[in-house]
Amino acid sequence: MRILWTLPYLPWPTTSGARTRQFHLLRSMSRRGHQITLLVHSRCPLTEAARQALEPWLERLIVVRRRPLKSPLTLLALLNPTYPTLASINGLAPCLRHAFERLLEEDWDVIQIEHSYSFQPFERALQASRRPFLLIEHNIESAKGISAERLPFWLTPFTTFDRWRYRHWEARVFAQASEVVAVTRRDAEFFSEITDRHTHVVVNGVDCAHYQEICPALRSQRLLFVGNFEYGPNLDAIEWALEEILPHVWMSNPAVRFAICGHALPPGWKLRWSDPRIEWQSFCPDLRDLQGHSAIFFAPLRHGGGSRLKVLEAMAAGLPVVTTSQGVSGLDVENGIHYLGSDDAADLALYITQALAQPLRLKQLSDAARDFVRREHDWSVAANQLESVYARLLNNTRNASATDSSDSSDAYEGSAE
Repeated sequence: MRILWTLPYLPWPTTSGARTRQFHLLRSMSRRGHQITLLVHSRCPLTEAARQALEPWLERLIVVRRRPLKSPLTLLALLNPTYPTLASINGLAPCLRHAFERLLEEDWDVIQIEHSYSFQPFERALQASRRPFLLIEHNIESAKGISAERLPFWLTPFTTFDRWRYRHWEARVFAQASEVVAVTRRDAEFFSEITDRHTHVVVNGVDCAHYQEICPALRSQRLLFVGNFEYGPNLDAIEWALEEILPHVWMSNPAVRFAICGHALPPGWKLRWSDPRIEWQSFCPDLRDLQGHSAIFFAPLRHGGGSRLKVLEAMAAGLPVVTTSQGVSGLDVENGIHYLGSDDAADLALYITQALAQPLRLKQLSDAARDFVRREHDWSVAANQLESVYARLLNNTRNASATDSSDSSDAYEGSAE
């Protein structure tokens, strides 16, 4: 199929779960013979490394630069009741709109829009052309908001207003989409309530073969966390861990180390928490060495949405997981079988302490989680699900075209009589 795929960010480097998902799905669909044109609205320029990583999987790569975040147009748009904050930041882009309109002059089997917040520049062109399109939504954005948990209290009225705007925006965008796709079953049920029709699921995945040779160091007393620290929930997770959880762990087991790895680590953290047992790592494009030298993947997440690629990757690597209910949201896993979890700081500290003293227990968690991910969350599973949605979209489009042709023929015969 010829696919027009739009993104509000470059999917390389894979510094976040969303970028990782996009890169692997693009690669998977390209390997299956689909011809993909990727239209990207990026705040960052296209680097040569990104070009070399992406172009082998694409028929065309078109990158349109996004205006600066603090542009006067964005600040003015925040006062408009029509568009929520994310839609204003990622929308109102004439250059992107013109590029999309030119592309719509071509024939496409599938038009795929990622994220409702990126939809504004495409809306009028899609309405005018009456072209069917697929919308993939990664989170319930109206519930997630704009990381309100890290904003000053006095901004609460604005964040409440912004969530209200996003609920209306979601309904507006979903109503126009021919097919809507969610990342988790829970999100799909929520979207179905909004649209009053079926929402498909295309799960987050893992390249299981990439991680299959890893043997974690279950006796190493080392915890690992990986995240993109431009994302508020990851900042909150580390602050909670270092303020309230790890001190309890260290009281029982002073030998425990905590490796924190990811993009955009706040520079002030090293001064705030100078304990030598904390290992500060920058972004690592290949996690296998870190995973192989760790005993537990510790993800004390309290906020966010979707399903966690970092948790899935850890499970695929055989790394036992200790996390919260939010850390395994959207995953059909069982506490005590596939992971150890609690939303209480003292309980999490106890689970870590006890698990590190029981390597055989860690191995049981490792094996069960690894089997689950191979079965349910390999990228081949996600690609199969996405192809099924494509087939449904294409079939519905053909049926609609046949109906229109039949109606036109009937009208002509009636006029002739």
